[in-house]
Amino acid sequence: METRKEHWEKLYSTKQPNEVSWTQELPKTSLDFVHSFNLPKTSNIIDIGGGDSKLVDYLLDEGFQNISVLDISEKAIERAKKRLSYRAMKVNWIVSDVTEFHPPTTYDCWHDRATFHFLTSADDINTYLTTARQAVKGFMTIATFSDKGPKKCSMLDVHQYTEKELQQQLQNGFEKLKCVTEDHKTPFNTTQNFLFCSFKRSELHH
Repeated sequence: METRKEHWEKLYSTKQPNEVSWTQELPKTSLDFVHSFNLPKTSNIIDIGGGDSKLVDYLLDEGFQNISVLDISEKAIERAKKRLSYRAMKVNWIVSDVTEFHPPTTYDCWHDRATFHFLTSADDINTYLTTARQAVKGFMTIATFSDKGPKKCSMLDVHQYTEKELQQQLQNGFEKLKCVTEDHKTPFNTTQNFLFCSFKRSELHH
């Protein structure tokens, strides 16, 4: 049985951006959500499962100075670094499975368009949420496949979410701000329906 890490390393060593479904030239919805938080340029931002996504390019263009990108795949991060060339030095790159991630700091903005819906076991989901509660002091944007989205991605099972279900998962520690659904056009001209929600850090209920 290949591990999660092996799966993604293999995928990023064999496929180009135009051969994977999640590629976006312009991550518009993600940027809209980040902009909605009115963050100062010195804010600590982390992109969870950022892979070789271009969100980091746009955030650098806008002058954000403290960006971290976490991905399980070293290959994906190598590709992003290569693309960014000398600008890659301005980014904090973290190779880690999110369920094994011990945040070295707290974040004003946690963005995840790629990871949460791959966590299908209760243990992994709880680990992720515990980490997020420790690490996020400002806002969170999370995107998952909606209940109209695919049931699998990259040959792995995913968990589809409704707005209500995503809100329930995050209710202890996060207050929902807004949700939108978006049809993402893949490079193969298929459509995947995503649910994007933003949350604000709130008190924990014990």
